[in-house]
Amino acid sequence: MGDDDDRELEREIRAGRPFTMAEALGRLAGPGGTKGASPVNRLQQAQAEVGELVRHHLDDPEGILALVFAREVGEGRILLDGMDDPPRALLAHLDQLLASPPLLAELVRMTDMEWGETMGERPFFEVEGRPPHPRDPYTLASVRARLERLRTALTPAG
Repeated sequence: MGDDDDRELEREIRAGRPFTMAEALGRLAGPGGTKGASPVNRLQQAQAEVGELVRHHLDDPEGILALVFAREVGEGRILLDGMDDPPRALLAHLDQLLASPPLLAELVRMTDMEWGETMGERPFFEVEGRPPHPRDPYTLASVRARLERLRTALTPAG
């Protein structure tokens, strides 16, 4: 098959499908443009690493806190600035969260909302001055304790 035949075959294949941004970038890179490189960008790699660390080390049988927390870290400025060292960025995010009662309360609220949506139940929101609902799996105290254990598990011995 000659070059003209190859180009004609390529035109026929492309004629039946929509042109996408990914295809345009692939054409710009040329053949072998991603050889030796990951098709996943560095931020996505860092987010995946954070997600894996959180799932592996966070005590969360329901899995909702791990999901919400990993998403929060993955979308945060600290990870964006620290993509080259995701574990360190995760620890920095934890430190910030544990030092700020309003940020921790917001994480608990978002986790309660996600839990309610996932379980198809009304979420249990804590009300200041009242004890938490006995069936609430994500209270301020329990989330703080879980995150502190995560912080301990991720801290290098030394």
